[in-house]
This record gives sequence, structure tokens and C-alpha cells, in this order.
Amino acid sequence: MLQNKSDKDIIKEDDFSDEEEQILKSIKVNRIIIPILLGLGVVGYMLYNNWDSEAFQKIKWNDHTFFWIGMAAFLMVLRHLAYAFRLRILTDNFFSWKKSIELIFIWEFSSAVSPTSVGGSAVALFVLSQEKLGAAKTTALVIYAIVVDTVFFVSAIPLMLFVFGNGIIPKLEGLAFGFWTFYVTFILMILYGGFFFYGLFFSPRNFKSIAKTVTRLPFLNKFQDKAEELGDDIIIASNEISKKSWDFHFKAYLSTALAWSTRFLVLNCLIIAFANPELISLSFWSQTELYAKLQSLFVILLLLPSPGGAGFAEVVFGGFLMDAGYMFTKPVTIIIAMIWRLLSYYPYLIAGAIIIPWWLSARLAERKKK
Repeated sequence: MLQNKSDKDIIKEDDFSDEEEQILKSIKVNRIIIPILLGLGVVGYMLYNNWDSEAFQKIKWNDHTFFWIGMAAFLMVLRHLAYAFRLRILTDNFFSWKKSIELIFIWEFSSAVSPTSVGGSAVALFVLSQEKLGAAKTTALVIYAIVVDTVFFVSAIPLMLFVFGNGIIPKLEGLAFGFWTFYVTFILMILYGGFFFYGLFFSPRNFKSIAKTVTRLPFLNKFQDKAEELGDDIIIASNEISKKSWDFHFKAYLSTALAWSTRFLVLNCLIIAFANPELISLSFWSQTELYAKLQSLFVILLLLPSPGGAGFAEVVFGGFLMDAGYMFTKPVTIIIAMIWRLLSYYPYLIAGAIIIPWWLSARLAERKKK
């Protein structure tokens, strides 16, 4: 039976191109081993190095704690549905809700096993192309998703900085690392997203020309073919997106904002769950400021080199909590970081390990029928 074969056997059973084979290898189920070992290894080391039985005994596991952990879990479900909703919008309801939810699991799995700075766009292109969506729509969807994600950050972060000031930028236990990393990453985000925005909405041919010119530099000339291909993709995507109404863009942005906002609000809930009630306010203004700090923290996390930020994200988030002013002890920050990753990261690794072999087998079965 095809379903009982390994990833390697499945991949060899079809005539995929070299590029497709590389993408398939990037979502092999055994790739979950590295991020799991990194994440759990770092958490285990942190627990061992900061073990304090008295501090752990002081953690209150009461109705308040479980309620807010439950709210965090609910927001993760809402986030997934928001992404599924966005996928339906961007494909003009080509996919059913069930199919959209399934595809988002695969998309998120590819991001979870790729470095945070790389993401899963190449996998998304491949996966959607196997779903009979059409080359133009597939290309437009993935490029537009990159742009609208960037637009959300580029529009939200300056507003937060204007309202709350530089205080929202985490210093990570008093170090200046967070401040400078934040601004470097944010500027790179603006340049990257702005270039794609220009190509998609203003001049795709100039985008292609600029990309080709840049890759003529000696240390970039190996990317000339990729630049040519990207330029062609932008032209196709721009032509497709130009047909869309303002209502389409509004719904796409709204679903994107909901998906990203719930991601940060998960952390709000976990902090409320464990913080001393006397040290944290549940007022809208205070929680909005905390949300702004968490969104700024994520900008820093974008540069993490490990798959899904595994190992690094736990440390950086723990450093943020120590500097947040809620008087968390080190063991408590480790517990919060661990629950956060258990809710937001590991479920996608597990779901992907279950869904991807089944999905790949189904796609290969369809190819054999042709």
C-alpha cells in the first residue's frame, strides 16, 4: 500500500522535477525531529540549570490559570480558522473550509520545519499547484500573502511606536540586543515587503528589471535565473491581482490582521494566567501595550536561524518575560515559554506529520490516474 511507504519511497514513485523533489524533502516527516530536539532540549537545559523547587511550588494551578490557558488555546484555533478564511478569500472560495484547514496545516508545518527567516512560501507554491488551483492564481496567492503580511506589520508597528514609544521594544534582560535587532529587522521587512508591493501593484516589469540588475553583482550572479523566474511570477501575480475589487483587499487584510493578532494575544493570555494579579492590569490600554510589546518581540524572532525558531524562541521569550515587569521568576518564565510552544508550535509539527503523508499519497494517486 502506498500509505505504508516512507517519504523517500513516495517521492521516488513519481517524476517530480529536481526543484519539486527538494521541496518534498523539505517537508519530510522526519524533519520534525530536529526542531523537537532543539526546543525540548533547550527547555530541558533551562529547567535543569534554573531548577528551584520552591519557585515551582509557588506556581498557582487554579481556575484562573486554566481559564486563561484555555483562552490561549481557543485563540490558536481562531488563528488557524482566520488563515483558512484568508485562503478561501484569496482563491475566490475555490477550496472548501475543510480543504482550506488541511492546507493551512501543511503550510504551517513547512514554516515550522524551516528557519523562521525563510518561511514556507516555496512549499505553499508547490502544494497549491498540486490542488488544481491554476498557475496564475497560485502564484498570485503566495506573493500577495507575503505582501499583505508585511503590510500588516508595516502599518501596525509604527502606530504602536507612536502611541507607546520605544518602550515596547524588548531589551531582553536589560541588553541592547533587542532594540537594535528590532530596528534592523523592521527596516529589512519594509524594504523586502515594499519591493514586492511595488512590483505587485505598480510596475511588475520594473521589479523584474531591478531584480535582474541586482543579481548581476559578482556575489549574486548565481541567483540570476531565480530573479528571472521571480520577475515573471510578479508579472503574472500583478495581472491577476489587478482584477480584484477593494472588497477583496479589505477582507484579505482583515483576515490577516485577525490571524496575526490572535497569535500575539495567545501570549497575552499566558502572561495573565501566571502573573501576580496585583502586578498586571486587565484594562484595555494595559493589554494593548503588552500586545504591542509582543508584536515587537516577534519582529526580533523573525531573524532566528533554527527551524521555526526552535530553541531560540524559548530563550528570547523567557528573556522578554524577565524584563516585562511582572516579577516572574526564571522557572515560571520557562513554564510559560514551554506552554506557549506546546500550543502554537508543536501541534503543527504533529498535525503535519499525520496529514502530509496522506496528502502526498492522494496527490500521487491522482497523477497515476492521468
